[in-house]
Amino acid sequence: MEASGPQLHLEWQVARMSAALPIFPELGPGQHSLDSILPGQRLRVYSSDGGGAAGSKDTLGLSSSVMAAPVPWACCAVLAAAAAVVYTQRHSPQEAPHVQYERLGSDVTLPCGTANWDAAVTWRVNGTDLAPDLLNGSQLVLRGLELGHSGLYACFHRDSWHLRHQVLLHVGLPPREPVLSCRSNTYPKGFYCSWHLPTPTYIPNTFNVTVLHGSKIMVCEKDPALKNRCHIRYMHLFSTIKYKVSISVSNALGHNATAITFDEFTIVKPDPPENVVARPVPSNPRRLEVTWQTPSTWPDPESFPLKFFLRYRPLILDQWQHVELSDGTAHTITDAYAGKEYIIQVAAKDNEIGTWSDWSVAAHATPWTEEPRHLTTEAQAAETTTSTTSSLAPPPTTKICDPGELGSSGGPSAPFLVSIPITLALAAAAATASSLMI
Repeated sequence: MEASGPQLHLEWQVARMSAALPIFPELGPGQHSLDSILPGQRLRVYSSDGGGAAGSKDTLGLSSSVMAAPVPWACCAVLAAAAAVVYTQRHSPQEAPHVQYERLGSDVTLPCGTANWDAAVTWRVNGTDLAPDLLNGSQLVLRGLELGHSGLYACFHRDSWHLRHQVLLHVGLPPREPVLSCRSNTYPKGFYCSWHLPTPTYIPNTFNVTVLHGSKIMVCEKDPALKNRCHIRYMHLFSTIKYKVSISVSNALGHNATAITFDEFTIVKPDPPENVVARPVPSNPRRLEVTWQTPSTWPDPESFPLKFFLRYRPLILDQWQHVELSDGTAHTITDAYAGKEYIIQVAAKDNEIGTWSDWSVAAHATPWTEEPRHLTTEAQAAETTTSTTSSLAPPPTTKICDPGELGSSGGPSAPFLVSIPITLALAAAAATASSLMI
């Protein structure tokens, strides 16, 4: 037996009865015959698939107070028509939303599909009703668009709630000129180019990159991890022909582009040195030993050696000290402050071409310091006590006046007249302090 298509079921149920008694077990689409409904009963409408599985149910409520008398056939016909509407709305295919992009800050008017301007409609966004004052007839008017206006807008017939139109609105900006840069950190294998937009657009963007070596188009392989980067292999080393890289960006609201031209050797820039370590040198309070490794991305350090630049400073100061090293991956700092923590970083550069790398991850170290000695004899304690007592004595303040410093009148100046009493008073105070300490 072939499976039938979706069926419309009509049931009536007497109040306070647990079982529903079907009027017509199976009514196909378009069959809506009813004879009568008794007082205090209600009509239940639901749909099912061809296998008999019940779908969602909708009850057309008819209370006993309203149905005080047998319902005439015409009323039942109306109810059957309502049941057909429910069935049609649930099973008719809904059109895909219309996707629309609008510029941030602009005004937009959304029509309700093909509905007349004066049609009675209701608009919703993401399932929430919109205020009627946003409508101009059946059209929805949104002014000064913000990012929060993005969403799914739906227009319904006000009486039947029939869906008339849907709009998926995206609010964004056209792209500004992209920022493009190229760099070779794996010389002589190749180089990469990366790009980004100076400001977000909030909507999807499409980028297109073109690389020319003279008139020859070169392949730019997409980076598997970074979506805004591609890699180009060098075809000819030490070429004097310039490279030109162009990039264009577009979205639903606009388009922009930029390009750069460069020589092969100008974009060589290694990655920073790795595993920078600084250690104190035993019994040397002013020395730090620093070691590091060549960046692992530099493919051939033997054929293309690197030189290094080291900078260091104590944390208590802001000024760096620098040392440039033509080769090697180690250096000993000999002028460190004893007992002060230092921060050390290293950069790298090809011996002949390109620019310096960024600074490495910082290493921290403190020079060696001698452990303090503990007092063991009474003689050392007495010596320490004597020196401490002497240091508490006030410094001398008596000033011997040179006759040449006298004023032109031949007599001493006012400060000289009072110097003797002050000196005597300070001397007496010193003697008193010494006697108290003894």
